[in-house]
Amino acid sequence: NEKNNAIIIDPGNFLPREDSAFFDYIEQNELKPTQIINTHCHLDHVLGVHACKEKYQIPFSFHATEQQVLDWAPEAAMRYGVPMVHSPKADFYLKEGDNIMLDDDKLKILFAPGHSPGHVCFYSAANNFVIAGDVIFQSSIGRTDLPGGDFDKLMQSIHSQIFTLPDETIIYCGHGPSTTVGIEKMNNPYVKSL
Repeated sequence: NEKNNAIIIDPGNFLPREDSAFFDYIEQNELKPTQIINTHCHLDHVLGVHACKEKYQIPFSFHATEQQVLDWAPEAAMRYGVPMVHSPKADFYLKEGDNIMLDDDKLKILFAPGHSPGHVCFYSAANNFVIAGDVIFQSSIGRTDLPGGDFDKLMQSIHSQIFTLPDETIIYCGHGPSTTVGIEKMNNPYVKSL
């Protein structure tokens, strides 16, 4: 924000060079991280939590339903041959409908399961964007074949949590380019016909 306070969301960095690039960016831009929040706890979204907590001594939080996913992360890391120090602990849990504050800026927590059981999105009405994690992508959706995934729940989440936002809302996706609610309503082949 204008005070250079910042929230770290879904840190996936895990190699020393990725940590360095991330920390250098924060330092060069004189940002002051205040907390780490996660949309969900799949391996590629939590690998950097330990390094960020250690570096900045800030709290880490996610939806309580994601605890089972986080607990499975070290095993997933082993299966994929990815180094992981340990599964970080939550300092507190996020609750749907609550707000996360960064000074005067507000992010509303939207509960959007399906890609994972406790997936949440972060919506800023004032700034016209939603951080959607892996719920929806440009012309695609999050996969549902991982443990805890549920295609029907994902479709319900997209329609009830994302497609109810104004069409001009920018969607910042967990992977790939940003898009808008209106563009995805019109063009996303996975949800267009529903």
